[in-house]
Amino acid sequence: MTPRLKTAYEKEIISNLMGKLNLKNKHEVPKIHKIILNMGLGEDASDGKKLKSCLDDMSLIAGQKPVITKFKKSISNFKTRKGSNAGVKVTLRSNKMYEFIDRLVNIALPRVKDFRGLTSKGIDRSYNYSFGVKEHIIFPEVNFDKVDKIRGLDVTIVTTSKSREGTIELLKEFNFPLNNKKN
Repeated sequence: MTPRLKTAYEKEIISNLMGKLNLKNKHEVPKIHKIILNMGLGEDASDGKKLKSCLDDMSLIAGQKPVITKFKKSISNFKTRKGSNAGVKVTLRSNKMYEFIDRLVNIALPRVKDFRGLTSKGIDRSYNYSFGVKEHIIFPEVNFDKVDKIRGLDVTIVTTSKSREGTIELLKEFNFPLNNKKN
């Protein structure tokens, strides 16, 4: 069964973006290529129980098993050793990606305390969008009673956009609550 957002993208969002961005070909329309979720563990990375807890939480959030990331080099000021655990990450593609966007926008982000929208400053030079979530417990899949520590989560949305405006319009079509206020 195809996700609701995927069918909405194919039927409505492509035509809307073609009109807004003045594109002639539907293959020029920006689309979301993949979503990367990252959770850094800091000092807790060396503890096996806390690492397993983070792996379980991330697998509930993403719907697939995360991979453990390792440090690439040793830095004494940060007390890191090459090859030791740094955190966990997941890359979502195709149907799981659309299901995650649906849950993120409609369920998780409205649960954030004092939420005023996502900033549009998170777009990088490759026109991908990144933002952070301070509490991973905003996702309803995570059981609040079993969480030992509230952790942050980085979300990177990789797009095929060729401009900043294309990325912003794509995210608005997916109902991302972008805050357009100038700081």
